[in-house]
Amino acid sequence: MLELKHIDKTYNPGTVNELCFFRDFNLTIDDGSFVSVVGSNGSGKTSMLNIICGSIDIDGGQLVMNGEDISRQKEFIRHRKIGRVYQNPAFGTCPDMTIMENMSLADNKGKSYNLTRGANKARREEYREMLVPLGLGLEDKLDIKVGSLSGGQRQALALLMSTMTPIDFLILDEHTAALDPKTAEIIMELTGRIVAEKKLTTVMVTHNLRYALEYGDRLLMMHEGHVILDKAGEEKKKLKLEEVLHKFDEISIEAGN
Repeated sequence: MLELKHIDKTYNPGTVNELCFFRDFNLTIDDGSFVSVVGSNGSGKTSMLNIICGSIDIDGGQLVMNGEDISRQKEFIRHRKIGRVYQNPAFGTCPDMTIMENMSLADNKGKSYNLTRGANKARREEYREMLVPLGLGLEDKLDIKVGSLSGGQRQALALLMSTMTPIDFLILDEHTAALDPKTAEIIMELTGRIVAEKKLTTVMVTHNLRYALEYGDRLLMMHEGHVILDKAGEEKKKLKLEEVLHKFDEISIEAGN
């Protein structure tokens, strides 16, 4: 379970650019839940993810993960239990290293490297088998540098790498936004399959309202640091795209987007 309790966060405090993003913000995400988060630009979606991952500090409140207060825990420690896929496919992989080397790095997440080789050749066939279900031909490109892959191939690899080691939470930060529509569909199908197979508690920020409705068992809409729509289970299944779009248009116009 992930709990955000009475979170306060202000950017540039005491300056003319002071901006209060969260004031007494509360949110609970149950184990095994797949939460889709939508909202206009500046609504607090990505800031919330950054708070969860430890990329930005909070001014007040608590962040509790599986009963442990991790509010002051360093980002690299949190990432032992959190997998994150970013909007930019380049952020989740090392372009000058091969697929084999990238997967070896991900495979050693949270472990000590000591003075052994970074790439575990004994795992080569296992890595190949992991890549086959992606359906992108990456299993035959293990020795190809990741920088030469397409954006969709890199994002698929980043998604796979983020879930190779046991994690408690998967964070998806608009991970299809930089992709063409056809590739985005492939990545979303892959996302749904991985989340279901590994039973991952997942938070996905997206601008695609259709994806927000089709994927996950809970939908949140945020606006100015508040959750203004929260539908889960059967209530979410009954939501129509037109309803969500109308609400989204209202807040977008209010926010000047």
